[in-house]
Amino acid sequence: MQNQVEQAYQAAKSLYAQHGINTDDVLNKLADIKVSVHCWQGDDVKGFLNQEGELTGGISVTGNYPGAATTPAELRADLEKAFALIPGKHKVNLHAIYADTDEQVELDQIEPRHYENWVKWAKEHGLGLDFNPTCFSHEKSSDGFTLSHPDPEIRKFWIDHCKASRRIGAYFGEQLGQTCVTNVWVPDGFKDNPVDRMSPRKRLKDSLDEVFAEPLNPKHNLDAVESKLFGLGSEAYVVGSHEFYMGYGLQNDTLICLDAGHFHPTEVISNKLSSLALFTSGILLHVSRPMRWDSDHVVIMDDELLEIARELVRHELLGTTHIGLDFFDASINRVAAWVVGTRNTIKALLRAMLEPVEALKQAELDGDYTTRLALTEEFKSYPFGAVWDYYCAQQGVPVREQWIKEVKSYEQDVLLQRT
Repeated sequence: MQNQVEQAYQAAKSLYAQHGINTDDVLNKLADIKVSVHCWQGDDVKGFLNQEGELTGGISVTGNYPGAATTPAELRADLEKAFALIPGKHKVNLHAIYADTDEQVELDQIEPRHYENWVKWAKEHGLGLDFNPTCFSHEKSSDGFTLSHPDPEIRKFWIDHCKASRRIGAYFGEQLGQTCVTNVWVPDGFKDNPVDRMSPRKRLKDSLDEVFAEPLNPKHNLDAVESKLFGLGSEAYVVGSHEFYMGYGLQNDTLICLDAGHFHPTEVISNKLSSLALFTSGILLHVSRPMRWDSDHVVIMDDELLEIARELVRHELLGTTHIGLDFFDASINRVAAWVVGTRNTIKALLRAMLEPVEALKQAELDGDYTTRLALTEEFKSYPFGAVWDYYCAQQGVPVREQWIKEVKSYEQDVLLQRT
């Protein structure tokens, strides 16, 4: 198998070289890219602070596949198995509810010490950590409002929670030597048509101003804000719309998060990147796969994933874009879901890097749209798979579908043993 992979790679390398593409250089660049893998795929967004509580905030996870993690140790073990099957060194994205502590702690009182086991683990495995305040699945979010709540006491609770989350993010960045992106998303909105759309947004703006008031070292923590079109229970109106957060992010130099499932069904985030990048210092992506709505299916190699990757590569945005995943599927093996989604995201970036971008740009500039179309189409059948196989072998992870056997074995030995 190794000889076949090597031979196929050398043949592909020669083909790409004819267009000035050095596949060795491409793989070196690919190895530097870190994908932030979301922890909540492993346990269906339950977390460990309030596991008995109902999942709220317009979030729904369907399926009952056996083996979901029920403790931090189980979740970390599952992540380790996934990372052993994914090429490269990456990050883990934590929500606040994933604290690893024996204390009974409220969300507005969380501190770095409640996540120390995550930091130790990340150090051991050479991983980075990202963070998110959890403004859902809590009694103080039960009416659908948090940072824009009309009750100042409830609003203060969520402001304090987000402040605490930023400090935890900064601690992660300082301890791990990798900048932590702390992303704020709130589910606030109305199920039916509101009369006053402005006041909740004024309250949200004021709350965010207070949340971000404390200066933190940007080498340790970067703040992001995430919009949404609608959610279950907020079908008519979401306070934190795309327009709201785009304005807030541009005005306050805060990362703007684009989630693939948070827009109109026919609207794509790939087309937004080149515009937003002209006015911001960075972008946060949540790569997901909406199925008619924000259903967060496992990422597959579809047209939109490829277009996102192409936009990042063609416009040299990889250095300022933070790529995270956001899907949760409980109908399949959860470890497999991580592996499929992450490998596809990396593979899409590889495919984009293996395109003759400069030649295509020049053809377009010259008005030679025939060459632009013909060359683009021909490259769709170039042997990127041979380069991908070689990269996986180079990184010491299974080539092609060999990883499925390892996941199935882990399922039998570990996941099915859980009660």
